Amino acid sequence: MKNRKYNIKAFLIASLLSIVMIVLVFYGSRELQNFDAALVTYLFGIVFAFFGIIYRYSVWLQRPPTWMYFKRGVCFLFTGKVFSHFWFASKETVSNIVFQKFIYPRGKYRWLAHFMIAVGCTSAFLITIPLTFGWVHFTMAPNSISVYEAHFFGFKLMEFNLDSVMAFMTFHALNWSSYMVIFGAGYYLRRRLTNPGLIATQTFEGDLLPLILLIAISVTGLGLTYSYEFMKGLAFDFLAVLHAVTVILFLIWIPFGKFFHIIQRPAQIAAHIYHRVGKQQGMAVCEHTGEEFATNLHIKDLKILTKKLGFDFDREDGSSHLDLSPEGKRSRLAQAHLKARQDGGELFG
Repeated sequence: MKNRKYNIKAFLIASLLSIVMIVLVFYGSRELQNFDAALVTYLFGIVFAFFGIIYRYSVWLQRPPTWMYFKRGVCFLFTGKVFSHFWFASKETVSNIVFQKFIYPRGKYRWLAHFMIAVGCTSAFLITIPLTFGWVHFTMAPNSISVYEAHFFGFKLMEFNLDSVMAFMTFHALNWSSYMVIFGAGYYLRRRLTNPGLIATQTFEGDLLPLILLIAISVTGLGLTYSYEFMKGLAFDFLAVLHAVTVILFLIWIPFGKFFHIIQRPAQIAAHIYHRVGKQQGMAVCEHTGEEFATNLHIKDLKILTKKLGFDFDREDGSSHLDLSPEGKRSRLAQAHLKARQDGGELFG
C-alpha cells in the first residue's frame, strides 16, 4: 500500500509537469501558429518520454538513501559557503557533465567516444525539441528571397543569408550531431561485439539495443539529408517514417532503459557536494582499527536511514555497529565466531 502511495504521488507530479509542458508548447508556438503539424508524432514521443522520466525520477527520489543525498546536497548548496559550493558545483558540472572526464581514467579512446555521444545527443536534443515544440522556427525575411530569419518564441532572434556559412552550419547542425553519435556509438558497439569479457556479461536490451538505436537514428537522419540533396528526394518518405519510428522508440526507451542514467548523472553533483562538506566537518574513526574510514556526516545519516528502513544496529552500551569500518566489522565478526566456538568447546568442530 505504501508503494502504491508513492506511485500515485509520482504519477500526479509527472502528470502535472506534462500538462505544464503542453501549455508551454501551446503558448510558446504562439497558440500553435508556429507549430509544424508534420512533427506531431515527435511531440507525442517527447511528451511520453517526459512523463516517464519525471515519474521514474520521482519514484527514485522517494527512496530513503536517494532522498537523503538529494536533500542534504540541495541544503548544502544554498546554505553556508554558498559561493564556494556553487563554484565547486560549476567546476564539477563542466568537468564531469560537459567534458565527461569521469570516463577518462578508463582510457582516452573510450573517453573520446563517450564525449562524442554526449555532445552529439545533447546538441540534437537542444535543436530538435525547440523545433518540435514550435519555439524556434525560420521564415523568409520580408521582401527578400535570400535572407532567412530565426524566431524564438515568436520573436526575431537573428537573420542570415542562405548562401552564408551561418546558414550552412545551422541547416546541417543535426548532421554534425549524427556524425558524432555514429563514431562514438560505433566504437562502443565494436567493443561489445569483440571484447570477450563484455560478450560474457552484456545483455541485448541493456547494452546493445541503446547503441543500435543511437546509430539507427543518426543514419536515418543523415539519409534524409542525402535523399533531398543528392538523390532528388528518392525514398524520402520511407526514410522519414523509418527515422520517426527509431526516434520514438528511443524516446520511449529513455525512462525505462539504460538511457535513464543520462537523467541521473547531474544528481551526482549534489552527492559530490555532500562528500565535500562531510570531509570538511570531520572523518569518522573506526574504534577497532583506529583508522579513518568515512565522514561523520555519512555515518550519522546512515544510522538515521537504517532505523527508518527497520534495521537497528545499536549495541547495549549505546554505541552502534555502524561506528566500525568494514575491516572492523569483519574482525569483530571473526572474534565473535571464535568466542562462540570456544564457549561451545568445539574450536574446530
